[in-house]
Amino acid sequence: MQKSSKQDQYESPDYYLLDELLSEEHKLIRSTVRQWVKKELSPVIEDFAQRAEFPKHLVKGLAEIGAFGPTIPEEYGGAGLDYISYGIIMQELERGDSGIRSTASVQGSLVMYPIFAFGSEEQKKKYLPKLASGEFMGCFGLTEPDFGSNPSGMVTNFKDAGDHVILNGAKMWISNAPFADIAVVWGKDENGDVHGLILERGMEGFLTPETHGKWSLRASATGELVFDNVRVPKENILPNVKGMKGPLGCLNQARFGISWGALGAAMDCYDTALRYSKERIQFDKPIGGFQLQQKKLAEMITEITKGQLLVWRLGTLKNENRATPAQISMAKRNSVETAQIIARDARQMLGGMGITGEYSIMRHMMNLESVVTYEGTHDIHLLITGMDVTGLNAFK
Repeated sequence: MQKSSKQDQYESPDYYLLDELLSEEHKLIRSTVRQWVKKELSPVIEDFAQRAEFPKHLVKGLAEIGAFGPTIPEEYGGAGLDYISYGIIMQELERGDSGIRSTASVQGSLVMYPIFAFGSEEQKKKYLPKLASGEFMGCFGLTEPDFGSNPSGMVTNFKDAGDHVILNGAKMWISNAPFADIAVVWGKDENGDVHGLILERGMEGFLTPETHGKWSLRASATGELVFDNVRVPKENILPNVKGMKGPLGCLNQARFGISWGALGAAMDCYDTALRYSKERIQFDKPIGGFQLQQKKLAEMITEITKGQLLVWRLGTLKNENRATPAQISMAKRNSVETAQIIARDARQMLGGMGITGEYSIMRHMMNLESVVTYEGTHDIHLLITGMDVTGLNAFK
């Protein structure tokens, strides 16, 4: 493992003094996660991304800083934190790397959340503490080879077989799949109703082949889930939800985290470009002194500030259980688009250096090409907002 000798000098921009809206606990959580990212993640992430390898040794540290299921109650191993705390953790992690934030997002929002929200007491006690500690890692199976934006068309299905069910089908583009100990999988019963099932690695007929050749999220492990007559005990079915509201409820949790996380990537690109603009000399002065470079930086900090206000307000609404799925969609879409534009402009400011692994910008750019597509594509979130404001469904 090759460690970078370059110091992580990141400072988060706060143009509108939004820190005044945060509690002391929020700031302490942010400081803890930021220090961990600077010490443990930043020195190694370029090397792992270049090699397209997930840094498994970071799992223990992620658990220790509370990145796995921070909003889950303490009795089940979580930290019992509010949603602004959750957002802050995701922002700091994605500032380091989107793939590492994805690992934490999946664990907390897509694996622990459905078990907590829809599971039996036995399921919660069996799985949640081990997921919170990182002893178990999980993945979430919804997207299929032929069904992405239209998940209700899924063909994965299970049939009753006494004290167990027989599961068949496949899922695709699954973060954490290659190393996950458990998978929360969504499939249809014989009546066509969607249910969640908890699968464990080692179940006969359950395979998790890795997806290779990615240009994006290279430090995150992605794979498939294949079910070939897998016998799943009935006690592994989530008892308290039926229909698409189960998986869509999980996606709302994850999208909320992404709305904060993607801004972290934007803030890192801005911070890098700002620092570089003061150090890089051309035509006998720092490039930050030229109008076109100042235009880029001014637009970056304006969009970051707007995004920060949006996710802070969303976090407040989420804490009050008033945030709607459409509001979460708007924030996810805005944050990712903001981050993509800022990453592209920051890369230009760094010239040729911007494409090298010496700086984080090109890695962020590539990662964001996945973030703009997963958990609801850019266009789908646009239509969710459109349907919300008009009352008219453009999906069909």
